[in-house]
Amino acid sequence: MKNTRTLIQAIVLAIAGTAGLGEEPIQVPLGQRQLFLDDYCVAKTDALQKTMHSPEKKGAVVCPDQPWEVWLQTRCAPAWDEEQQIFKLWLLTCPPDPQFAGTTYAESKDGIHWSKPSLGQKDYHGSTANNFVTTDPRLPWGPNCIESVVYDAKDSDPTRRYKGLMGAEYRVPVVSPDGIHWKQLDAAKLTSSDEGNLCYDPITSTFIATLKTFVKHGRAHAFWTSKDFVNWTRLPGVFQTDDGDQRLAKETIKARLADATLQQPVCNNPADYNADVYNLGLFRYEGLYVGLPAVYYATGKDAAGTNTDGFHLIQLACSRDLRTWQRLGDRRPFIGPSPVASGAYDLTQLLPPSAAVVHGDELWFYYTGLKYREPPKNADAKSGAVCLATLRRDGFISLDAGENAGTLVTRRFAAGGAKLCVNADAAGGNWNVEVLDDEGNAMATSETIAGDQRHAIVSWKSGDWAKLHGQTVHLRFTLRGTRFYSFWLED
Repeated sequence: MKNTRTLIQAIVLAIAGTAGLGEEPIQVPLGQRQLFLDDYCVAKTDALQKTMHSPEKKGAVVCPDQPWEVWLQTRCAPAWDEEQQIFKLWLLTCPPDPQFAGTTYAESKDGIHWSKPSLGQKDYHGSTANNFVTTDPRLPWGPNCIESVVYDAKDSDPTRRYKGLMGAEYRVPVVSPDGIHWKQLDAAKLTSSDEGNLCYDPITSTFIATLKTFVKHGRAHAFWTSKDFVNWTRLPGVFQTDDGDQRLAKETIKARLADATLQQPVCNNPADYNADVYNLGLFRYEGLYVGLPAVYYATGKDAAGTNTDGFHLIQLACSRDLRTWQRLGDRRPFIGPSPVASGAYDLTQLLPPSAAVVHGDELWFYYTGLKYREPPKNADAKSGAVCLATLRRDGFISLDAGENAGTLVTRRFAAGGAKLCVNADAAGGNWNVEVLDDEGNAMATSETIAGDQRHAIVSWKSGDWAKLHGQTVHLRFTLRGTRFYSFWLED
């Protein structure tokens, strides 16, 4: 009997990988999609390849087309105003005369076509017919910069629904009823350098700021959190580059210099080569935090000798706790530069959004694209815009199977909901799923499913998912010619 029990346990461990009999079940909340950026829900895979997918570029959607606009940047995602049925976006704006630099406002009904309403708040060359927003029109650039904005629908005070951080060398919390008229809060300043980002985690009702600091390899980003937007706490640790990034930097810069299709840096001195984290956008997506670090590759001191020339690449990372981060895609670009011949803005400096916008079955990324770091002699007068790239929903990482079958066994979790749903592209193949108990016995088997389906509801050939409610189960997916992005439970 003892040998039989040992054999059964060995079989279960072989089927369920790390999810043994004694392991506590993972949490799979109803409606929360389980992705494969990390291995939280994965017990075992066989013959599957993990692939990172870059979003598809749609080009610049907010361009510098006004007299006070030389370049535009953003450090936030568009906010959807449910009452007005419009997207709202805040822009860092540099005029031909930089002393007038500040924050401007734009809005859109569809997220593609943007208007810049005249707001009458700030004088520019004798006229207030412009779209600048400010808490005080007398403030100069840096202190007048409202760099990051989020929308907080849960705030019971309608005058505080929009929240932002103001300032370029430190951050002051500011609030607004409409995203246009702002006031400062009586709150302590957050220490920072000139880059930052802000997001709102609706699951934990937490505001998260990533603010620039400096470490061994240069720029890095510290994490600050708040529940009320007034009192802030700095978390331990920073997001920074490491020695591996420095080794990769030499290869990345060398490849850039050898690619004649890309905008080349003006300054090049191998002694100055370095990689650091210029900006860090992050947001809560389903059960984890997705990070979009803009890694800056310095190629040489600039003409003034006070800064460096170089370029940015937006990478992909994830975390469950904001402390331990997993760098994804072998640190390759998630969003990289466009070729010079494309006529695009995102040639050199690429800065990430603070969040992806869920738009139907897609994710929309509004990011900053700048043509230059150190402008060349033939530099374009209009050099920066807000660009858009779109990704299949959940489409950051897929588990892929070719012609031969591959399998994924999930960790143990409690079955729930009336439906099991899957996001998978099986246009060239098919897949099916079995529900297993802790002994590896099939409790339910699905029909075979094919096609590219972003919201496939599993139908059952034997057994019934809804009748397994509350029981501890594994799922075993068998894939052929399929890219598998996520699964989740629905009522």
